[in-house]
Amino acid sequence: MAGEQPGTYRVTGDVTDAQLLHLAKLIARKRLSKGTQLGRPDEVHRCLQTLMLDYPHEVFGILCLDTRHRLIAFDELFRGTLDAACVYPREVIKHAIDHNAAAVILVHNHPSGDPEPSDADRRITQRLQEALGLVDIRVLDHVVVGHEGYVSFAERGWL
Repeated sequence: MAGEQPGTYRVTGDVTDAQLLHLAKLIARKRLSKGTQLGRPDEVHRCLQTLMLDYPHEVFGILCLDTRHRLIAFDELFRGTLDAACVYPREVIKHAIDHNAAAVILVHNHPSGDPEPSDADRRITQRLQEALGLVDIRVLDHVVVGHEGYVSFAERGWL
């Protein structure tokens, strides 16, 4: 049995790493349920690091939010290679419009563990911000998650 808070667990037998990771992912998915209010980068990181932790490749996702920054949906849109993922602005816009999003938070992982954004990460974020702005959808943040923490574009003043 496991709870959401550290130390709120009870083990009654042998537990494998796979079982622990499965429980952690269930808890992380629960935190990303529809209607959850998101705003601070550390909240996004806490929810998504567990979900994206064990991918051996880059995954780019989007959190679609309503006007009060409550979660409408979280979806992984693109899967890539060890150090890159092709992101298509047209598909991101289509997805956000399909969910009637007023705002989005972009997210992707770095399988290397180092969350420091690349120049390509900064360029695609700028392109997405411009493209989504044309249809009145705000980009609140782009969070890069890794084993060693996270980087928030908003916290760095890049958005």
